[in-house]
This record gives sequence, structure tokens and C-alpha cells, in this order.
Amino acid sequence: MSDEVKSAEATESGEVDRSPSLYDRWAAVREHEAAVAALTFLGVFLAPLVLVVLPEMLGVPTQYIWYRSLIVLALIWGIFAVGYDLLLGFTGLLSFGHAIFWGTAAYAAGIFSANVTGSPIAMILVGTTTAVLFAWVIGWISLRRGGIYFAILTLAFGQMIYYVFLSPLGWLTGGENGFTGVEVEPLLGFLPLGAEVAVVPDAIVQTWMYVFVGLAAVLAVVVGNRILNSPYGVVLRAIRENEQRAEFVGLNVWRYKLMAFVISGAFAGVAGSLYVIQRSFVPIENTLNWTVSGEIVIMTVLGGVGSLFGPLLGAGLYMYVANIVSGMPAIGDFWHMILGLVFVLVVVLLPEGLWGGLTWLRERAAEAFGGEDR
Repeated sequence: MSDEVKSAEATESGEVDRSPSLYDRWAAVREHEAAVAALTFLGVFLAPLVLVVLPEMLGVPTQYIWYRSLIVLALIWGIFAVGYDLLLGFTGLLSFGHAIFWGTAAYAAGIFSANVTGSPIAMILVGTTTAVLFAWVIGWISLRRGGIYFAILTLAFGQMIYYVFLSPLGWLTGGENGFTGVEVEPLLGFLPLGAEVAVVPDAIVQTWMYVFVGLAAVLAVVVGNRILNSPYGVVLRAIRENEQRAEFVGLNVWRYKLMAFVISGAFAGVAGSLYVIQRSFVPIENTLNWTVSGEIVIMTVLGGVGSLFGPLLGAGLYMYVANIVSGMPAIGDFWHMILGLVFVLVVVLLPEGLWGGLTWLRERAAEAFGGEDR
């Protein structure tokens, strides 16, 4: 008897195959925070092996492959993008002013390191607190309007703060030259971030800077996963799907949107502080300029709006094009156009981003192994 006939008879008799499919197994794993943390940890700390060491062993020219500090930079931007997706992908709010929180955190952390202490953890705490305060004030004002008006308000605030830091506060921020007095001390007082990690093979982790940023990226994903799988995350999705219906059932929509805005700003603050710790310098054009807000939107869309891991992939793709492709002979000068073409292709062919494409492949594999298309 063929499988199709057996399946039809089982359906007619009311019997259902209860054996777990590949899709079911993955869904069960995904629901456990420990599994999400473990998978993220493996992905982050195997990235140097996959992106640097293996291509070198295969003989790929060095100008075409990743380098370790670029992976660190991609993880920092990935933290920023994960936080931004909590606002855009899960709450439905498009902000063009998130450079405010990334930039103000960077300046706060840098100035704090020069005048108080260069402890990396203290710098992150100060930078994140600054970003949260700015996010609360700007969100409280901007969220009084919705749609395009909200987006334009955030952009306007971003440009105002950019010019304030550029000129009136130039005596403190360094103006167009950026802030150059950053002093980063050893982690926990005895671990220089540039030093090698003796107990781990170089193929996996080379410096304490990578460990520090990698653990921060894992923590960002874990926190994001906890938020999205909590009742609070359910409310955010409800607001995204139908704000009026959420109001009708008695939810204070404005308060939830404000909190989502503040949480997103906190992620940006952590990322901005890490950016300064890695570079030991605060460049105003790469922190407060409106183009930073545009870049984070592109990264999020490339990776997949409304996905937890997608923004990390989008940040990685953007960093590769901006730093590797831009240095390639013959085509390097056209990297902006290449990035634009990549963006168009992803939007047209993969509307749900890179992570959506991977999800589609996983679902097809689940079907091939007997799972259901869900």
C-alpha cells in the first residue's frame, strides 16, 4: 500500500501521525531560552573560524575575506539592529533618528572615560543610561504623532542634536574632529581588551575584545528573545497588527510604544558604547549623522524585519559590502551602487529578508523530511 493511500485512510479514520517532524523539533528548540542562547553563542564564537580561518585555509585571497576586527564591528552593529527591530519589526514604528541614541551613548561613554574612569563596564552603563534618557524624552514627544509624522520628528531631533554636538558643544565633543580623549582600561581591572585569550585557540577567539563584544551580542539576543516571548511582546505585536483594536481592549498603546522606544534606545546605547570602546575614538559623522539612522534601517530590512536573528545577518552583510567590497579592485569605488543592488534584490526576491530566506529553506527541508508547511 502506498504512503498516499495510508495517509488518506488515516485521515478518514481520524488518525493523525503524532511523530514530531523536523519543523516541530526546531520549533520546540526555539521556544527554550537556553537553546536560543546556546545557538547564538555557537554562531558568534565560531564566526572567526568560518569567516576568517577556513577561507584562508582554502586559499581565498585575503582582500576578499573577513578580518577579525570587522567581525567585532558587525556584532556591535548587530546589537544596534536587534534593538531597532524591536521597534520597527515588532511594534511597527519607523524611526529615522536612532543615531541619536547610538551617538549620545558614544559621546557619554567617551567623555566619561576621559574624565572619570575608563572601565569598559562603567562606560557601557553611562552610555546606555544617557541613551535611555534621550529616548524617553524624544519618544515622549515624537509618539504624540504617528506614521510619517513620527518618522520625520525623529529625523528632526536627530539633526538638531547632531548640530548641537557639532558646534555649540564643540568645546566638549571635539566638533567635526570628534572626541579623541577616550581612555579604555582593562576589563575588570586586569584583562586588557587587546590581549590574546590564552586558554582558547586563536582560530575561535583571539582577543578579549572579541569575548567582551561576543558575550554582549549573545546577551542582546537573549534579552530580545525574552521580551518577544513575554506578554509584553504579545502586546507589541498586537499594536503592530491593529493599534485601534489594541486600544479597544483597554491597552494603553501610547505607553507600550514609549517603552518599546526606550528599550530600543537602550540597545542602541549599549552598541554605541561598545563602538567607542573598540575604536577608542568618537567620530561625529559615524555616530550622530542622519546617515547612521539610514544604515540601521537598511541592515534591519536586509536581515529581515520582525525576526530575532535577521538583524545580525543584515548587519554582517552591510559591513562586508562597506568594508570588503569597497576595497576590491575595479568595483570598490561602486560599493554604494552594489549595496543598492543587493538591497533591491533582497526586497524583491526575499521580502522577509535573509532570515526569511533561510526560514523558507528550513520549511522546505521540513516538508522533505515529512513535516508540514506551516
